[in-house]
Amino acid sequence: MTRHRGLTEQAADAAIDSACRLLRLPTIRSQFPDLAESASREQMTYRGFLAELLMAECDDRARRRSERRIKAAAFPRDKPLRAFDFDANSNEPFSCAQQSGG
Repeated sequence: MTRHRGLTEQAADAAIDSACRLLRLPTIRSQFPDLAESASREQMTYRGFLAELLMAECDDRARRRSERRIKAAAFPRDKPLRAFDFDANSNEPFSCAQQSGG
């Protein structure tokens, strides 16, 4: 990718979008317009703006990584006590289940 100075806003946005796709930075790609506008309003420095973008990407990657790991762990689905079939389990005293708030 060659460096271009003096890009129009539209060309710069297209270049950012293309680079984010190429570098696989989906969060920066999706949040860039809003964060850029916010940075302009708050008169953030370039470093501050870059830090905000990178932290957003890191936070989102950590969230997605956690979701993937939970899904890969294949934990059993949540089962509320109300869904328990007391008739199917003759070993469980009915009174204990009723007292526990079931």
